[in-house]
Amino acid sequence: MSKSQSFTTNLTMSHTTTVLTPDGSMEQVEQIAIESPYSIALNDEPIGSSMVLPIGLEEFGAGFLFGQGYIKEPGEVKEVYICPDGRIAVYADVEITEPKEVIITSGCGGTGKISKEMLEGAFDPLQECTITFPEISSFIRQSLQSSPLGPQTHCIHGCGFWQNGKLQVFYEDVGRHNAVDKVLGAILLGKITPRGAIYTTGRLTSDMVLKCARIGIPIIMSRTAPSSLGLAIARRSGATLAAYARPDRLNIFNAPERIVI
Repeated sequence: MSKSQSFTTNLTMSHTTTVLTPDGSMEQVEQIAIESPYSIALNDEPIGSSMVLPIGLEEFGAGFLFGQGYIKEPGEVKEVYICPDGRIAVYADVEITEPKEVIITSGCGGTGKISKEMLEGAFDPLQECTITFPEISSFIRQSLQSSPLGPQTHCIHGCGFWQNGKLQVFYEDVGRHNAVDKVLGAILLGKITPRGAIYTTGRLTSDMVLKCARIGIPIIMSRTAPSSLGLAIARRSGATLAAYARPDRLNIFNAPERIVI
């Protein structure tokens, strides 16, 4: 079992803006998402850092280290501490070797990084399951209604995981990669298993699909579009890749057999 320690913090701040129109100007209060720097350490060794929405930080720390190639499967993480100095301290039953070679991905500003070794070699079998279209409709609706942060700030990506007929977890972040990493971290911390469907509001580029497939998720869905490499990785791994996901429609780019009408 992993243990965690967290500190309550604000997720938004208020700011008064000046709204200009052809008819004149007016003041309006807007909610702004809080973006905070956090460093990630593994067994007291600094590994990297990221700008993060300060919620779901235990999960983010574990998911971040998975993407960097340091943690590979559930059960390895033993403890996670969120420190007041802006550090996520992860303790895991792994050996820290030389720094991993990473690839800068298509994340805006270079926010997405994955270890090069994740791209190499065959994929392990996915955790097989199916999902019905009514379940998909409920999954998307519940995900989009899970938090007011998106409508309040218009600055947030969301990511949810559907398993055993219900929405099990939902995370948000200013970065689409971070939101996905939080779901992967929930898997690594034993809160869910990979046998289910993931839904993200972000586009499905190579790294997003790769991390989901490497951890064993069979059904990967997005509100937006995949990239060519995202599709290629879905084909290599055999994952179901669905885009433009709405409660009443779905464009399936690969492996439609897991979607049951």
